[in-house]
Amino acid sequence: MSIQEWFEKRKEAQIERRSTEVKVENITFPGLWTKCVHCGAQITNKDLEANMMVCPQCDYHFRIGAKERIKQLFDKNSFIEMFSKIKPTDPLNFTDTEPYKERLKKAKEKTDLSEAVITGVGKICGHELAAAIMDFEFMGGSMGSVVGERVTKIMEEAIEKKIPMLSITSSGGARMQESALSLMQMAKTSCACAKMDEEKILYISLLTEPTFGGVTASFGTLGDIIIAEQGARIGFAGRRVIEQTIHQKLPSGFQTAEYLLKYGQIDIISKRKDLRNNLSRILELHNTTNSLEEDHK
Repeated sequence: MSIQEWFEKRKEAQIERRSTEVKVENITFPGLWTKCVHCGAQITNKDLEANMMVCPQCDYHFRIGAKERIKQLFDKNSFIEMFSKIKPTDPLNFTDTEPYKERLKKAKEKTDLSEAVITGVGKICGHELAAAIMDFEFMGGSMGSVVGERVTKIMEEAIEKKIPMLSITSSGGARMQESALSLMQMAKTSCACAKMDEEKILYISLLTEPTFGGVTASFGTLGDIIIAEQGARIGFAGRRVIEQTIHQKLPSGFQTAEYLLKYGQIDIISKRKDLRNNLSRILELHNTTNSLEEDHK
């Protein structure tokens, strides 16, 4: 074997080895670990999922989607989705950096959802209730006309069936691509909340990371009982926008669930692992109270 042939053979072997190493790296490692955005800990996805998407090191609550919420909170196979046939359109033919229709299409493909909220009726520890569960992954959980319509209709369903109503919010606010049509949903959902109050329907609002803008300014904070998931950021405008407007530095922890509890804007802070039990206890107490009232009539 000549020196030239030896070098060529060695080069081929090195290329093959590198190719194998890259292949192993691409197959074996991605998708197995997640870095906590709060403490920087490296957590296996298996452990993170087993811990309900909560960091076992610092207790940071990762965002989760609407389908995962249903899985964690509702009795198995009890949740029946409603109003899913009401789907968004593009009434204004809106285009910014890309057409609104394209944004909707991409959001649907990304999340396998038709809108930023899932509505339906289910049971938590045997207690029946209506629910609207938002998903931040669908266009930032923004509230467009269909989100407002679905939320309103499920509230009307709660009134008709005389069962409690639960909303789980995760939103950046109104959907700019629908302009005033989106803003109108604040009044629409608020009126539905007022109607539930008149009919004495228990309304529980669960605020999760993050809840901002028009959702906070409407049905998100109109609950009879307002629960916030531990560490959730809740507000109207973002921290940076407020600081630029008032030219002042905001206090540490501003717009967190803990800050809002301190100043009486929410009633309960709950860890994710305790949410199902906390909701069950509230529903049980409500049902017991209703039974006592019926007995005294």
